[in-house]
Amino acid sequence: MVLGLAGLSTSWRVAHTVWGLPAIVGEILAAIAIVVWAVVAILYAAKWLAARSDAVTEAFHPVQCCFIGLAGVATMLVAGLLKPYAFGLAATTFILGATWTVAFAVWRTGELWKGGREKAASTPVLYLPTVAGGFVAATIASAFGHLDWGQLALGAATFSWLAIESVIVHRFFTAAEMPVPLRPTMGVQLAPGPVGAVAFISAYPGDPTFFAHALIGYGLLQALVLIRLMSWIREGGFSASFWAFTFGATALSTAPLLLLARGESGMISWIAPVTFAAANVLVVAVAIGTIRLAIQGKLVAKSVSLGKPPLTSIPT
Repeated sequence: MVLGLAGLSTSWRVAHTVWGLPAIVGEILAAIAIVVWAVVAILYAAKWLAARSDAVTEAFHPVQCCFIGLAGVATMLVAGLLKPYAFGLAATTFILGATWTVAFAVWRTGELWKGGREKAASTPVLYLPTVAGGFVAATIASAFGHLDWGQLALGAATFSWLAIESVIVHRFFTAAEMPVPLRPTMGVQLAPGPVGAVAFISAYPGDPTFFAHALIGYGLLQALVLIRLMSWIREGGFSASFWAFTFGATALSTAPLLLLARGESGMISWIAPVTFAAANVLVVAVAIGTIRLAIQGKLVAKSVSLGKPPLTSIPT
Protein backbone atom coordinates (compact mmCIF):
# COMPACT_ATOMS: atom_id res chain seq x y z
CA MET A 1 0.00 0.00 0.00
CA VAL A 2 2.79 2.41 0.93
CA LEU A 3 4.60 1.74 -2.34
CA GLY A 4 1.54 2.46 -4.46
CA LEU A 5 0.56 5.58 -2.53
CA ALA A 6 4.12 6.95 -2.43
CA GLY A 7 4.53 6.17 -6.12
CA LEU A 8 1.37 8.04 -7.03
CA SER A 9 2.41 10.97 -4.85
CA THR A 10 5.70 11.17 -6.75
CA SER A 11 3.86 11.06 -10.07
CA TRP A 12 1.69 13.97 -9.01
CA ARG A 13 4.71 15.95 -7.82
CA VAL A 14 6.38 15.55 -11.21
CA ALA A 15 3.08 16.19 -13.02
CA HIS A 16 2.85 19.48 -11.12
CA THR A 17 6.25 20.45 -12.51
CA VAL A 18 5.52 19.30 -16.06
CA TRP A 19 1.83 20.13 -16.52
CA GLY A 20 1.09 22.51 -13.68
CA LEU A 21 -1.39 20.15 -12.02
CA PRO A 22 -2.37 21.04 -8.43
CA ALA A 23 0.56 20.42 -6.10
CA ILE A 24 -1.76 19.77 -3.16
CA VAL A 25 -2.82 16.37 -4.58
CA GLY A 26 0.69 15.01 -4.45
CA GLU A 27 1.21 16.32 -0.93
CA ILE A 28 -2.06 14.82 0.33
CA LEU A 29 -1.06 11.48 -1.15
CA ALA A 30 2.34 11.82 0.50
CA ALA A 31 0.71 12.43 3.87
CA ILE A 32 -1.56 9.41 3.45
CA ALA A 33 1.40 7.23 2.46
CA ILE A 34 3.38 8.36 5.52
CA VAL A 35 0.46 7.65 7.86
CA VAL A 36 -0.09 4.19 6.37
CA TRP A 37 3.65 3.48 6.65
CA ALA A 38 3.67 4.51 10.32
CA VAL A 39 0.64 2.34 11.13
CA VAL A 40 2.07 -0.70 9.36
CA ALA A 41 5.49 -0.21 10.95
CA ILE A 42 3.97 -0.05 14.45
CA LEU A 43 1.81 -3.11 13.81
CA TYR A 44 4.72 -5.10 12.42
CA ALA A 45 6.89 -4.23 15.40
CA ALA A 46 4.03 -5.26 17.68
CA LYS A 47 3.82 -8.57 15.83
CA TRP A 48 7.38 -9.39 16.84
CA LEU A 49 6.57 -8.53 20.44
CA ALA A 50 3.14 -10.15 20.79
CA ALA A 51 3.25 -12.97 18.22
CA ARG A 52 6.94 -13.71 17.75
CA SER A 53 6.42 -17.31 16.56
CA ASP A 54 4.13 -16.08 13.77
CA ALA A 55 6.67 -13.45 12.77
CA VAL A 56 9.47 -16.03 12.64
CA THR A 57 7.30 -18.41 10.61
CA GLU A 58 6.57 -15.62 8.15
CA ALA A 59 10.27 -14.77 7.85
CA PHE A 60 11.07 -18.32 6.71
CA HIS A 61 7.95 -18.77 4.56
CA PRO A 62 8.87 -19.29 0.87
CA VAL A 63 6.46 -16.58 -0.34
CA GLN A 64 5.52 -14.33 2.57
CA CYS A 65 9.16 -13.79 3.58
CA CYS A 66 9.95 -11.49 0.66
CA PHE A 67 7.28 -8.98 1.67
CA ILE A 68 9.31 -8.23 4.80
CA GLY A 69 11.88 -6.58 2.57
CA LEU A 70 9.28 -3.95 1.72
CA ALA A 71 9.71 -2.52 5.22
CA GLY A 72 12.99 -1.02 4.06
CA VAL A 73 11.70 -0.09 0.60
CA ALA A 74 8.68 1.72 2.05
CA THR A 75 10.88 3.53 4.57
CA MET A 76 13.17 4.81 1.82
CA LEU A 77 10.18 6.02 -0.17
CA VAL A 78 8.89 7.84 2.90
CA ALA A 79 12.30 9.50 3.16
CA GLY A 80 11.86 10.79 -0.37
CA LEU A 81 8.43 12.17 0.50
CA LEU A 82 9.79 13.90 3.62
CA LYS A 83 12.85 15.42 1.92
CA PRO A 84 11.21 18.73 0.85
CA TYR A 85 10.00 19.36 4.41
CA ALA A 86 12.63 17.97 6.80
CA PHE A 87 15.96 17.17 5.14
CA GLY A 88 17.69 15.86 8.25
CA LEU A 89 14.79 13.62 9.29
CA ALA A 90 14.44 12.40 5.72
CA ALA A 91 18.15 11.55 5.49
CA THR A 92 18.02 9.61 8.75
CA THR A 93 14.90 7.78 7.57
CA PHE A 94 16.62 6.89 4.31
CA ILE A 95 19.66 5.48 6.13
CA LEU A 96 17.43 3.33 8.33
CA GLY A 97 15.46 2.07 5.33
CA ALA A 98 18.56 1.37 3.27
CA THR A 99 20.20 -0.48 6.16
CA TRP A 100 17.13 -2.71 6.60
CA THR A 101 16.98 -3.29 2.84
CA VAL A 102 20.61 -4.38 2.53
CA ALA A 103 20.53 -6.54 5.66
CA PHE A 104 17.33 -8.33 4.72
CA ALA A 105 18.32 -8.75 1.06
CA VAL A 106 21.64 -10.32 2.03
CA TRP A 107 20.01 -12.61 4.59
CA ARG A 108 17.17 -13.71 2.31
CA THR A 109 19.41 -14.20 -0.72
CA GLY A 110 21.69 -16.38 1.40
CA GLU A 111 18.69 -18.52 2.35
CA LEU A 112 17.70 -18.85 -1.31
CA TRP A 113 21.21 -19.88 -2.33
CA LYS A 114 20.97 -22.88 0.00
CA GLY A 115 18.48 -24.45 -2.42
CA GLY A 116 15.70 -26.90 -1.67
CA ARG A 117 13.00 -24.53 -2.87
CA GLU A 118 9.78 -25.77 -4.44
CA LYS A 119 9.46 -24.45 -8.00
CA ALA A 120 5.81 -23.57 -7.38
CA ALA A 121 6.85 -21.15 -4.63
CA SER A 122 8.74 -18.93 -7.07
CA THR A 123 6.58 -15.89 -7.80
CA PRO A 124 7.46 -12.28 -8.67
CA VAL A 125 7.67 -11.46 -4.95
CA LEU A 126 11.27 -12.72 -5.25
CA TYR A 127 12.06 -9.33 -6.82
CA LEU A 128 11.18 -7.42 -3.67
CA PRO A 129 14.27 -7.72 -1.43
CA THR A 130 17.03 -7.05 -3.99
CA VAL A 131 15.42 -5.59 -7.12
CA ALA A 132 12.82 -3.28 -5.58
CA GLY A 133 15.19 -2.49 -2.73
CA GLY A 134 18.09 -1.68 -5.03
CA PHE A 135 16.14 0.44 -7.51
CA VAL A 136 14.45 2.48 -4.76
CA ALA A 137 17.76 2.91 -2.94
CA ALA A 138 19.28 4.19 -6.20
CA THR A 139 16.44 6.66 -6.72
CA ILE A 140 16.40 8.09 -3.21
CA ALA A 141 20.18 8.16 -2.77
CA SER A 142 20.40 10.14 -6.01
CA ALA A 143 17.68 12.50 -4.79
CA PHE A 144 19.93 13.26 -1.82
CA GLY A 145 22.80 14.03 -4.20
CA HIS A 146 24.73 10.77 -3.83
CA LEU A 147 24.82 9.57 -7.43
CA ASP A 148 27.76 7.26 -6.78
CA TRP A 149 25.91 5.32 -4.09
CA GLY A 150 22.84 5.36 -6.28
CA GLN A 151 24.77 3.80 -9.14
CA LEU A 152 26.04 1.00 -6.89
CA ALA A 153 22.47 0.24 -5.85
CA LEU A 154 21.34 0.44 -9.48
CA GLY A 155 23.87 -2.18 -10.48
CA ALA A 156 22.90 -4.51 -7.65
CA ALA A 157 19.22 -4.23 -8.58
CA THR A 158 19.69 -4.54 -12.35
CA PHE A 159 21.70 -7.73 -12.34
CA SER A 160 19.59 -9.26 -9.58
CA TRP A 161 16.55 -8.55 -11.75
CA LEU A 162 18.04 -10.28 -14.79
CA ALA A 163 18.96 -13.36 -12.76
CA ILE A 164 15.68 -13.63 -10.86
CA GLU A 165 13.45 -12.97 -13.85
CA SER A 166 14.82 -16.03 -15.62
CA VAL A 167 13.83 -18.16 -12.62
CA ILE A 168 10.33 -16.66 -12.42
CA VAL A 169 9.58 -16.89 -16.15
CA HIS A 170 10.84 -20.49 -16.14
CA ARG A 171 8.34 -21.18 -13.35
CA PHE A 172 5.56 -19.54 -15.37
CA PHE A 173 6.39 -21.67 -18.40
CA THR A 174 7.03 -25.05 -16.80
CA ALA A 175 5.45 -25.37 -13.34
CA ALA A 176 1.83 -26.04 -12.47
CA GLU A 177 -0.66 -23.20 -12.90
CA MET A 178 -0.38 -20.69 -10.08
CA PRO A 179 -3.08 -21.13 -7.41
CA VAL A 180 -5.80 -18.50 -7.52
CA PRO A 181 -4.95 -16.77 -4.20
CA LEU A 182 -1.34 -16.22 -5.30
CA ARG A 183 -2.09 -14.83 -8.76
CA PRO A 184 -2.25 -11.17 -7.65
CA THR A 185 1.47 -11.44 -6.83
CA MET A 186 1.99 -11.38 -10.59
CA GLY A 187 1.34 -7.65 -10.36
CA VAL A 188 4.90 -7.33 -9.09
CA GLN A 189 6.05 -8.50 -12.53
CA LEU A 190 5.14 -5.05 -13.84
CA ALA A 191 7.49 -3.21 -11.50
CA PRO A 192 11.16 -3.89 -12.39
CA GLY A 193 11.16 -2.20 -15.81
CA PRO A 194 9.51 1.11 -14.90
CA VAL A 195 10.96 1.27 -11.37
CA GLY A 196 14.34 0.62 -12.95
CA ALA A 197 13.67 3.42 -15.43
CA VAL A 198 12.97 5.87 -12.60
CA ALA A 199 16.17 4.74 -10.86
CA PHE A 200 18.25 5.05 -14.03
CA ILE A 201 16.91 8.51 -14.84
CA SER A 202 17.68 9.56 -11.26
CA ALA A 203 21.18 8.06 -10.97
CA TYR A 204 22.60 8.58 -14.46
CA PRO A 205 24.47 11.89 -14.76
CA GLY A 206 24.21 12.10 -18.56
CA ASP A 207 21.33 11.80 -20.99
CA PRO A 208 19.25 8.81 -19.81
CA THR A 209 16.89 8.81 -22.78
CA PHE A 210 18.01 5.69 -24.67
CA PHE A 211 18.07 3.17 -21.82
CA ALA A 212 15.10 4.78 -20.07
CA HIS A 213 13.05 4.29 -23.23
CA ALA A 214 14.07 0.63 -23.30
CA LEU A 215 13.03 0.08 -19.69
CA ILE A 216 9.72 1.89 -20.18
CA GLY A 217 9.10 -0.22 -23.28
CA TYR A 218 9.63 -3.40 -21.29
CA GLY A 219 7.27 -2.11 -18.62
CA LEU A 220 4.61 -1.42 -21.23
CA LEU A 221 4.98 -4.97 -22.55
CA GLN A 222 4.51 -6.40 -19.05
CA ALA A 223 1.47 -4.18 -18.55
CA LEU A 224 -0.14 -5.46 -21.75
CA VAL A 225 0.49 -9.09 -20.82
CA LEU A 226 -0.99 -8.55 -17.36
CA ILE A 227 -4.05 -6.86 -18.87
CA ARG A 228 -4.46 -9.88 -21.15
CA LEU A 229 -4.31 -12.15 -18.05
CA MET A 230 -6.50 -10.01 -15.79
CA SER A 231 -9.61 -12.19 -15.99
CA TRP A 232 -7.47 -15.20 -15.05
CA ILE A 233 -5.76 -13.32 -12.22
CA ARG A 234 -9.14 -12.13 -10.88
CA GLU A 235 -10.72 -15.59 -10.76
CA GLY A 236 -10.64 -15.47 -6.96
CA GLY A 237 -12.21 -12.02 -6.83
CA PHE A 238 -10.70 -8.83 -5.50
CA SER A 239 -8.34 -8.85 -2.53
CA ALA A 240 -5.98 -6.33 -0.98
CA SER A 241 -3.19 -8.29 -2.64
CA PHE A 242 -3.98 -6.32 -5.80
CA TRP A 243 -1.90 -3.50 -4.32
CA ALA A 244 0.94 -5.53 -5.89
CA PHE A 245 0.07 -3.87 -9.21
CA THR A 246 0.25 -0.29 -7.97
CA PHE A 247 3.97 0.34 -7.54
CA GLY A 248 4.82 -0.75 -11.07
CA ALA A 249 1.89 1.21 -12.47
CA THR A 250 2.85 4.42 -10.69
CA ALA A 251 6.48 4.03 -11.74
CA LEU A 252 5.29 3.55 -15.33
CA SER A 253 3.56 6.89 -14.87
CA THR A 254 6.51 8.64 -13.22
CA ALA A 255 9.29 7.61 -15.61
CA PRO A 256 7.83 9.31 -18.73
CA LEU A 257 7.02 12.40 -16.65
CA LEU A 258 10.64 12.61 -15.49
CA LEU A 259 11.76 12.53 -19.11
CA LEU A 260 9.29 15.30 -19.99
CA ALA A 261 10.65 17.33 -17.08
CA ARG A 262 14.08 17.05 -18.73
CA GLY A 263 12.72 18.52 -21.93
CA GLU A 264 11.97 15.41 -23.96
CA SER A 265 9.13 15.37 -26.43
CA GLY A 266 8.04 12.91 -29.10
CA MET A 267 6.37 9.62 -28.23
CA ILE A 268 6.92 10.09 -24.48
CA SER A 269 4.59 13.08 -24.56
CA TRP A 270 1.87 10.71 -25.85
CA ILE A 271 2.63 7.91 -23.40
CA ALA A 272 2.83 10.06 -20.26
CA PRO A 273 -0.84 11.18 -20.09
CA VAL A 274 -2.07 7.64 -20.68
CA THR A 275 0.11 6.02 -18.03
CA PHE A 276 -0.58 8.84 -15.57
CA ALA A 277 -4.34 8.46 -15.97
CA ALA A 278 -4.12 4.67 -15.75
CA ALA A 279 -2.06 4.82 -12.56
CA ASN A 280 -4.57 7.13 -10.90
CA VAL A 281 -7.53 4.95 -11.89
CA LEU A 282 -5.78 1.81 -10.67
CA VAL A 283 -4.72 3.17 -7.27
CA VAL A 284 -8.13 4.71 -6.60
CA ALA A 285 -9.90 1.50 -7.62
CA VAL A 286 -7.68 -0.69 -5.44
CA ALA A 287 -8.04 1.73 -2.51
CA ILE A 288 -11.85 1.70 -2.79
CA GLY A 289 -11.86 -2.08 -3.02
CA THR A 290 -9.63 -2.36 0.04
CA ILE A 291 -11.89 -0.07 2.07
CA ARG A 292 -14.90 -2.18 1.09
CA LEU A 293 -13.10 -5.35 2.22
CA ALA A 294 -12.26 -3.73 5.54
CA ILE A 295 -15.90 -2.70 6.08
CA GLN A 296 -17.02 -6.25 5.27
CA GLY A 297 -14.43 -7.76 7.61
CA LYS A 298 -12.73 -9.57 4.71
CA LEU A 299 -9.45 -7.68 4.54
CA VAL A 300 -7.28 -10.54 5.83
CA ALA A 301 -7.07 -13.46 3.42
CA LYS A 302 -7.70 -17.05 4.48
CA SER A 303 -4.97 -19.69 4.36
CA VAL A 304 -4.52 -21.78 1.24
CA SER A 305 -2.21 -24.63 0.29
CA LEU A 306 0.24 -24.75 -2.58
CA GLY A 307 2.17 -27.90 -3.28
CA LYS A 308 4.69 -29.11 -0.72
CA PRO A 309 5.32 -27.58 1.74
CA PRO A 310 1.96 -25.82 2.35
CA LEU A 311 1.89 -22.14 1.66
CA THR A 312 -0.52 -19.70 3.19
CA SER A 313 -2.00 -16.80 1.28
CA ILE A 314 0.06 -13.67 1.01
CA PRO A 315 -0.40 -11.00 3.69
CA THR A 316 -2.56 -8.02 2.87
